[in-house]
Amino acid sequence: MSFIDWLVLLCTMTLVVLYGVYKGRTTKDIDGYYRSSRQLPWYMVMLSVIGTQASAVTFLSGPGQAYADGMRFVQYYFGLPLATIVLCITFIPIFHKLNIYTAYEYLEKRFDRKTRTFTSFLFLLSRALSTGISVYAPAIILSSVLDWNIYITNVIMGGIVIIYSISGGARAVAYTQQLQLGIIFAGLFLAAYLLIQMMPEGMGLSQALQVGDKFGKMNVITTGFTENGFNWNDRFNIISGIIGGFFLSLSYFGTDQSQVGRYLTASTIKQSRLGLIMNGIVKIPMQFFILLVGVLVFVYYSYNTSPLYFNELAIQKLKKTAYKEQILTLEKSHQLISDEKKAIVESGRIHHEDNIEALKKLNVQEEALRTQLKSMIKESGILVENNDTNYVFIRFVMDHMPHGLIGLLIAVIFLAAWGSIAAALNALSSATLIDFHKQYIKSDTTSEEEFRLSRMYTLFWGIFCIVFAQFATNLGSLIEAVNILGSWFYGVMLGIFLVAFYFKKVGGNAVFYGAIMGEICVLSMYACTNIGWLWLNVIGALAVIGISLVLQLILRKR
Repeated sequence: MSFIDWLVLLCTMTLVVLYGVYKGRTTKDIDGYYRSSRQLPWYMVMLSVIGTQASAVTFLSGPGQAYADGMRFVQYYFGLPLATIVLCITFIPIFHKLNIYTAYEYLEKRFDRKTRTFTSFLFLLSRALSTGISVYAPAIILSSVLDWNIYITNVIMGGIVIIYSISGGARAVAYTQQLQLGIIFAGLFLAAYLLIQMMPEGMGLSQALQVGDKFGKMNVITTGFTENGFNWNDRFNIISGIIGGFFLSLSYFGTDQSQVGRYLTASTIKQSRLGLIMNGIVKIPMQFFILLVGVLVFVYYSYNTSPLYFNELAIQKLKKTAYKEQILTLEKSHQLISDEKKAIVESGRIHHEDNIEALKKLNVQEEALRTQLKSMIKESGILVENNDTNYVFIRFVMDHMPHGLIGLLIAVIFLAAWGSIAAALNALSSATLIDFHKQYIKSDTTSEEEFRLSRMYTLFWGIFCIVFAQFATNLGSLIEAVNILGSWFYGVMLGIFLVAFYFKKVGGNAVFYGAIMGEICVLSMYACTNIGWLWLNVIGALAVIGISLVLQLILRKR
């Protein structure tokens, strides 16, 4: 990066941190620290919900996901609007009327303490590990692209966000997310505009999308059906997106404290509902745009020289091993492919059907070269990821964006990471203090003690997530890794809440043991089958409901 890039990066990061500290300066108790004193308007709630969900993983791995697999990942969000309706009718009114800090407090009122503790524990486990990935995701990529030490990058990525998270709590998180999202989307729209301008002469947005469609990348809607019937192993299709996405969205926004805590900051039930509804409306177009950037990057590289491997560090390390000669051979083959692409562009017939078919064949040859390279990485044992999907967008930015914008887009990665990490730390702290410390360590704490403990637990979880990030590696597509991890637990958590809301005759013992058996069922399905991970949310929720009903009948007879 140039001096101007570093200047833009440092100024942007400093602005956000100082703004967060400034906005959080009035926070003096846990009501302000965890719920922003319940004073935020709907648009702040919406931005905070979006900022919490859209981590650096979204902006780094999203375009790479579309580059490799097309637009069909957007179907994952199709269940969100339906889930929002249920949340607004059932979840939000109950949580607001009970005046709770965490969603799990309700479970003790409805069932018993052990059910509350178990559900809160599932949240702490899933959210802490996911936040560790949120720290690791941008750190591993930035360390590779900028040649930084990965361990130091993890500390920087997690350490800075701890500063304003500790200082101002939920208020600082909400206001910094507002500023962060403004900067993030300004940078992304500018990058997309310049990307279109860099296409071959005579190719605009519509022509680029037509080319992407011919390569199978505009697969926004897929059914999941094959000649042999419905493919349950298919990760993303319209059916799994609506049904599985509905259950995942319902559990994420209804039972995950990192999201529940965002709309508990609203001044009224109406403001919470409006903020969540607007999130449901905005989220799908937002994700569509992020994936579309990945398709445009794919089209650009279809006509121009693409990296042999987007993780350049992997090639550098391989050249220092016995694979050096094989790498040089692959690079020569790759250069021949690039020359053929250049000849097609110079012919001026970039839209001609024969040239499109020629580009498809060249694309297959490139993928074959990358597959060979991945095998070498795996066999060599070098400490780099053997999946370069997460590096697609950042590699394009570093190689082709103008100076100044590079610094801004690197800042975007930091800011997106901070937004989700800060909200997660605030939620982890609230669940630890409210559901564990005040339940099992000391219940009669003063306001000053609670505020001090809230900051202490924020620091603890920040350090935990940084430490976990130091050991995370080879997770594949990070946007999938985060959602797979959540799907291990979210369905079970949702099942507990659905029983609480809609099955009034089921008691605490039945739902507690039903949840444990449901969790075993989910983990067994994941370990022993290839079923798409979106379905794990459905399986977990239905398993808890079904087992709880059966156990309640047995217990009642006894």
